Amino acid sequence: MLVHQRRNGSVTDSNFDELRGLAESAGGCVVACIGAMRRAPEAGTFVGRGKAQEIADAVTAHCADLVIIDQTISPVQERNLEKITHCRVIDRTRLILDIFALRAQTHEGKLQVELAQLRHLSTRLVRGWTHLERQRGGIGLRGPGETQLETDRRLLNVRIRYLQSRLVKVGLQRGLRRNRRRRERVPTIAIVGYTNAGKSSLFNRLADASSYSADQLFATLDPTMRKLELPGYGSVVLSDTVGFIKGLPHALVQAFLSTLEEVSSADLLLRVTDDAQPDLRERELEVDNVLEEIGALQIPAITVRNKCDLSGKATGRVDSSSEERAIVRVSAETGQGMDALLEELASQLAKTRQPCVLRLPAGQGRLRARIYALTAVEKESVTEQGEIVIRVSADAPTIGRIEKDPDFDPCFWVDRGRAEGDKVGCVKGGSTEEPRYP
Repeated sequence: MLVHQRRNGSVTDSNFDELRGLAESAGGCVVACIGAMRRAPEAGTFVGRGKAQEIADAVTAHCADLVIIDQTISPVQERNLEKITHCRVIDRTRLILDIFALRAQTHEGKLQVELAQLRHLSTRLVRGWTHLERQRGGIGLRGPGETQLETDRRLLNVRIRYLQSRLVKVGLQRGLRRNRRRRERVPTIAIVGYTNAGKSSLFNRLADASSYSADQLFATLDPTMRKLELPGYGSVVLSDTVGFIKGLPHALVQAFLSTLEEVSSADLLLRVTDDAQPDLRERELEVDNVLEEIGALQIPAITVRNKCDLSGKATGRVDSSSEERAIVRVSAETGQGMDALLEELASQLAKTRQPCVLRLPAGQGRLRARIYALTAVEKESVTEQGEIVIRVSADAPTIGRIEKDPDFDPCFWVDRGRAEGDKVGCVKGGSTEEPRYP
């Protein structure tokens, strides 16, 4: 049984679409939907006594065994509703946690889900057992000193601290991998967006991967990374992440902070949206809120309007001067618009690079191989004297790594992309004459 309450206006069938999708993703079968309208939630039952009795009658009529409230309710409201309806009552947060527990596959994902569940459960232990008595005088009446509720709460806190310590270690391991990619100067592209926007399908299409994708909410929970070769740029790392949703609990974001760090440390974001959704703008705002919460709102991004085969709009880059970010319409299902997206990806990442020209002696084969490994070589030629002239495109940190190579000499630079009037490099013999190269 689905229940949705609004502050003003009537409740329509479209208000239940997302909650219905969440319930079906968790394996439930929706038998009825009930709407309610209150200017302020009722303290005892959230929906009011009369509406609670209406829900109880509907539960009896449809033989429902679970009531799902679309908003977040307090433990007291949950307990009172269960007494009136005589069945289990959960809110939107608990439903999302159940879906995450169903989807978690990796060790880290299971730890994060358990931590979020325990944090949510810690405020709902009011129904714990009370058969263990406090200490009192008399032979045979000296109990353990705490009730079962207090014992459960203590054990819960012990388990939460244990999970937090384990996740700290996992976070350190992820940090080491990120630092290694940063040292190797491999850009990371993170795919983010609202849940069920087609992120995993786009990830599989771009990286030729086989990640699980389905037409359901939160089909992806554990992040997946693959290598991607961008035409005209080189190798990048593509990351598929968990989807965002309206009203994502703050505690849940904190529990998944180590996973969302992959998003906040990315060089470029692919913000995927469902082009066929009527509330597309509202969902983009929800994504903005989550990105701002994890400190990733300022990262350069490309807006990808997916599922254009359903919306019927033309694929390719959208020319719009009113938008802050570049917009590309694609269809991950059919592959339309992928070439335009790859070109836009290479164009965005190439903005951080600058053209450079180096002239190496013929015996610097090892340095030449390192330059090929670190930069995007645009052209290479050999002079009449047998020297190698390489035209590359690289960012400032990569140029610094080349200069730190023990075989490198500052005179190898011919042009380092400096402003007009700066002194350029010279040949290794000490001449300041600018060399000729094809």
